[in-house]
Amino acid sequence: RPSTCVQAALFGFGSQPTISIVFADAETRKRVPILQNGTTNEQLLFHAHDDVRGTVFIEPPKGKQRMEHMGIKIELIGRIELSHDRGGRSEFTSLVRELDPPGELSGPRQYAFEFCNVEKQYESYEGINVRLRYFLKVTIARQYNTNVTHEQDFCVHVLQYEPEINSSIKMEVGIEDCLHIEFEYNRGKYHLRDVILGKIYFLLVRIKIKHMELAIIKRESSGIGPNTYNESETVTKFEIMDGAPVRNESVPIRLFLSGFDQLTPTMRNVNNKFSVKYYLNLVLIDEEDRRYFKQQEVALWRKV
Repeated sequence: RPSTCVQAALFGFGSQPTISIVFADAETRKRVPILQNGTTNEQLLFHAHDDVRGTVFIEPPKGKQRMEHMGIKIELIGRIELSHDRGGRSEFTSLVRELDPPGELSGPRQYAFEFCNVEKQYESYEGINVRLRYFLKVTIARQYNTNVTHEQDFCVHVLQYEPEINSSIKMEVGIEDCLHIEFEYNRGKYHLRDVILGKIYFLLVRIKIKHMELAIIKRESSGIGPNTYNESETVTKFEIMDGAPVRNESVPIRLFLSGFDQLTPTMRNVNNKFSVKYYLNLVLIDEEDRRYFKQQEVALWRKV
């Protein structure tokens, strides 16, 4: 039995059994940092079609040689949790394996389990108002006492192939007779380790521009109708020009995405609960600190 086990929540005076879950390939499988409530924890990483196997270890309560139960089971659950909705837990995946029929525990026991060919269709996500999590849940059912449960989370990444269509983005923006610029990004879809390349052309400049910056904005939307919550955060921003541009000047853009671990793939209407979108926000600031900006959505994806 592994020395590092996670004890189930205790109620009473040490009267609960101890439960731990060990994944079969925990020593070789990659781990990824997950930030939740200001604390970073590591979780084992699975991909969409990976099998989930392992062993459950259970010890009877301390001081007791035997413990009666009404059955032991393990579940693999995929769930979306909305912080602004108390009843907002939505399970999109729920599979169960019976580990032991009703009987009694007489000493430590271990149970092998496996969930094969399980399609994990959504990517794990930790957001501002939204959490999409996958976890294993062991339940020891008891007839006269509260059931004993233990949960262990794992992370899922969904890999994608290169989009067949990935056209460049060209747009013109301006203020009549004052400012006219044209910007171009080399593609509209980028993988999470990609480089955004582009150019900005100044066709007309009659405003005293002090500097120009480019930002990546992450926008999380959750809920439905009047109960929709929108949250935006700036992933990064950097200055791409300092000083006044002149007519016909061209300013290059080069932005490496690999430096920002908080980026996720674009998520659209996941299980009718939430979306995550990304925008490139081009901002021009004049000498009077007035800001002129233009946003353009880009799609992010996780490369195979």
